[in-house]
Amino acid sequence: MAFKKTYHQKKETIEKKWYVFNAEGKTLGRFASKIAMILQGKNKAIYTPSVNCGDYVIVVNAEKIKLTGNKLRDKVYISHTFYPGGLKETPMSRIMEKYPERIIELAVKRMLPKTNLGRLMLKKLKIYKGPEHPHKAQQPEAIEL
Repeated sequence: MAFKKTYHQKKETIEKKWYVFNAEGKTLGRFASKIAMILQGKNKAIYTPSVNCGDYVIVVNAEKIKLTGNKLRDKVYISHTFYPGGLKETPMSRIMEKYPERIIELAVKRMLPKTNLGRLMLKKLKIYKGPEHPHKAQQPEAIEL
C-alpha cells in the first residue's frame, strides 16, 4: 500500500504578500482574529505550523476601531515591573487616546503563538493611526473584512 507523503513548506519557497486593512468601524476582536490568521498563514493552502508562512499586514485608521460593551470604560491592561508594589494598571480609555495602535497590536499578539515563531509573525504587522502608511512601494492589496 502506497502512502502519500505530507507536504512541508520550506521558508525559501514562500511568497509573501502585503495586505492593507482599514480598521474604521470594525469590531476589535473579530478584526484581530482575521489579522492573526493571515499573519500565521492559515488562509493559505500551504500552511505549515512550523514555518513562518504568513503575509504582511498593514492596518490603517487604528483610532477608529469599534469596541463593544463598556470596554473603553471598564477594561484595564495590567503589567508588573517585578518589583514589590510594581503593579501597573492602565485603563483602555487612556491607551486609546494616546496610542490606539497598541490596542490592536495587543489583541493580535495575544492570538498568536507564544513562541519565537509568534514573535516573528508579529513583526509582520504594521499599524498606523491615520489613513496613510509608508509601504506603498510594496504594492499592498486592499482587503475589506
